[in-house]
Amino acid sequence: MDPIQEIIANNLIHIRKSRGLSLDKVSELTGVSKAMLAQIEKGRSNPTVSTLWKIANGLQVSFSSFMKEDKPKVTKINIEELSPVIDADGNYLVYSVFPYHTEKKFEIYFVTLNPGFAHTSEGHLGEEYILIKEGELKVEFKGEEHILRSGDAMHFTPTVQHYYTNSSDELVSFFMLIYYPE
Repeated sequence: MDPIQEIIANNLIHIRKSRGLSLDKVSELTGVSKAMLAQIEKGRSNPTVSTLWKIANGLQVSFSSFMKEDKPKVTKINIEELSPVIDADGNYLVYSVFPYHTEKKFEIYFVTLNPGFAHTSEGHLGEEYILIKEGELKVEFKGEEHILRSGDAMHFTPTVQHYYTNSSDELVSFFMLIYYPE
């Protein structure tokens, strides 16, 4: 497949799926056959300029939106360069590593909890994933206690108040991903 065919195919698929459209609906909107649209999406057809204009007009997007290339983006984060949100007199620190982005629907935090301290989290939306980096963390959720150690992970739906406790004499650190499905 030519590189331009692949770019056009990926962009058409992205536009169609981001709008929740079927190939039938795109065909109806654009006047381009479902078979031709499927061939374009599979990279098996090199669409003419006229065909791309029909698709662009039907989907109400710019002609150039089919030729845009997403350049790979690399983001490197160093925790030491981030400013944490601090709770419990500096004993619970939350670093926003990757803030919420509407297209990705998740956010990632790095959290530290000092020895002998606890943090109460109010119920919130989404799904919570915890991955322990070091130390031991007790997570209380709906009356159940879960002990997590280095290398352990946990997933739950945090709709009610939940608690994080470090009963050990060592710092506990963990990554927290919160996913918002809707």
